[in-house]
Amino acid sequence: MCVTVLTHTPALAPVFARGALFSPFKRPRPDADFPRTPLVLPGARVDLTRLAAYERVCGFATGEDALPITYPHVLSFPLAMRLMSGRDFPLPLLGLVHTSIEIAQRERLAAHGEYELTVYVGGLAPHRRGTEATVATELRAGGALVWESRSSYLARHRTDGRASARQERPALPVVGEWRLGADVGRRYAAVSGDRNPIHLHPLTARLFGFRRAIAHGMWTVARCLAAYGVPPAARITAEFRAPVLLPGTVTYGAEPGRFELRGGDGRAHLAGTVS
Repeated sequence: MCVTVLTHTPALAPVFARGALFSPFKRPRPDADFPRTPLVLPGARVDLTRLAAYERVCGFATGEDALPITYPHVLSFPLAMRLMSGRDFPLPLLGLVHTSIEIAQRERLAAHGEYELTVYVGGLAPHRRGTEATVATELRAGGALVWESRSSYLARHRTDGRASARQERPALPVVGEWRLGADVGRRYAAVSGDRNPIHLHPLTARLFGFRRAIAHGMWTVARCLAAYGVPPAARITAEFRAPVLLPGTVTYGAEPGRFELRGGDGRAHLAGTVS
């Protein structure tokens, strides 16, 4: 397989600028072509200062030589953005919504470790509100696959509405109530690099159809997993079912093997599993 090997982590500012430049000219559809060449970054290391800031924003314990199970997503984010900002990626980068993620971690990941990152586009699929792209990430240590994920990103556009909707499950036992400030999106953007305008300010969020800024999906799942507690080897799934508007109040529910976030009206924002 042909791959593109990078010598350094892509800088996010020019990547976002390129994505913003190409976004208005893209017309997403499920049968569009997409880039097939994986990006590979060998020798990736963790910035421990940035990791500690991420842990504080998301509620993880700090000072441990172990990566939170969601942190490899942050490590690989610049590679994913380079793929999705390219001219040959069929969905517009601006306004993309993260709709789901699956994570499999095989062992404890040392914060001081050195890793090889691989990111590629897994495919496109119809969604009841537009077109979704799957972006896959693999993390290797010493040549062994130790962590992998598959994320779905939605470009919203008019559809025929025939794609199936999700079924709602009964609410889980409530464990806590969290009041989220208007700055949650900006704080997470500062530690993750994800500066999608839908997360930053009400005015920029309204440009993409949201009444207020919305929380990052990866912040909500990280915050839930920090509260849940995850073993070193685990498989996580999470569906981001409805935007969490900022500021706002959500309830965190959990039982063995499952977790969720709901709004005050009982609407599910996030549903996840741990196995």
